[in-house]
Amino acid sequence: MKKAIKIVLGILLLVVVGVISLAAYVKVGLPNVGDPEDLKIEYTADRIERGRYLANSVAVCMDCHSSRDWSKFAGPIGGNFGGGGEMFGKEMGFPGTIYAANITPFNLGNWTDGEIFRTITTGVNKHGKALFPVMPYHNYGQLDREDIYSIISYIRTLEPITSNHPERVLDFPVNYLVNTMPRKAALSTRPNESDQLAYGKYMVTAAGCMHCHSKTDKGVIVPGSEFGGGMEFNLPGGLVRSPNITPDKETGIGDWTKEVFMGRFRTYTDSTYQSPVFAMDDLNSPMPWTMYADMNDYDLESIFAYLQSLEPISHAVTIYTKKK
Repeated sequence: MKKAIKIVLGILLLVVVGVISLAAYVKVGLPNVGDPEDLKIEYTADRIERGRYLANSVAVCMDCHSSRDWSKFAGPIGGNFGGGGEMFGKEMGFPGTIYAANITPFNLGNWTDGEIFRTITTGVNKHGKALFPVMPYHNYGQLDREDIYSIISYIRTLEPITSNHPERVLDFPVNYLVNTMPRKAALSTRPNESDQLAYGKYMVTAAGCMHCHSKTDKGVIVPGSEFGGGMEFNLPGGLVRSPNITPDKETGIGDWTKEVFMGRFRTYTDSTYQSPVFAMDDLNSPMPWTMYADMNDYDLESIFAYLQSLEPISHAVTIYTKKK
C-alpha cells in the first residue's frame, strides 16, 4: 500500500514539475521569432507615398493608432494622429485591457527599422514582448517585404505626438498564452495585378477583412467562421456585429454586384456626403468606412472578386442589438 502511495505521489510530483516547467518556458522562453533584422531602410518618396496609402486606406494602421470621432458615422479619425491610446477591453470581448501604441517618432524614434519590422510582421516588439493580436500581425507577416518597408517609411514621417499609455493587463491564462501567439513572418511577393484573384487575396490580407468579419473567442478567430461575420463590438449604444461577407446569397453578399460593393465605399468619398450626427449611446459602425473608401478602384474591385470566390457560409448575422 505504502509503495502504491509513493508511486502515485511520484507521478503527481512529475506532473506538477512538468506543468511548472512548461509554464516557465511559455513565460520566459517564448516568444521565439528570432532577433530583429539589421535593417536601414531608405525612406524614398515613393515608399513614403505607398506607405501613406497602405497605412491610411488599406491596412488602416492610423485607424487604431489615432483617436476617433464617434459623433460621426463610423468614427472617422478625430485627432491624436498616430498617438495611440484606443482601448480594447473586456466589454468588447477581449481577455483584459489592451491599448493601441503610439506609433509616432515620439515613441518609435529610438527603435531601429528592424525592430519595427519585426513588430509589424511577427508581433514581438523592441523589448521582446508578445503583442496580443488586436493588430493583425499574422496578416502583415504574409505581405511583401517592400510594402512593410513602405509603411515604416511613412510612419517615420508622422508628427511626434507626446502621449504615453498604460501597460496592458491580460487575464489568466491568456497572460501566458499570449507568448505562444507570435510566429515568424512568412513574407510573400505582391502578386501582379493581372492575376486579379491572387491580387485580391493579397489586398484582403493587407486590409484585414477576415480579422473583423469572423467570429472570435477572447479575441482569437473561431476556426470555420472566417469571413462569415459575427465578431461583436460592444459599443455604448449596444452590440454591433460584423456582417457575413462570403458569397452566400441569403445571408452574405452573394447577390451583390461589383457596382453595389463599390458604391458602399464610394458613398463616403462623394463631395456631397455629410455624416449624420451620433450621440454616444447611438448604435454606430466600428468599420472605418471613410478610410477604406480611399482605396483605388482596382484594389476594391479585386477585393470584391476574391470575396466572391470564397466558399459561401450560411450565417445570418443580427448586425445591431440596442441596449435596453
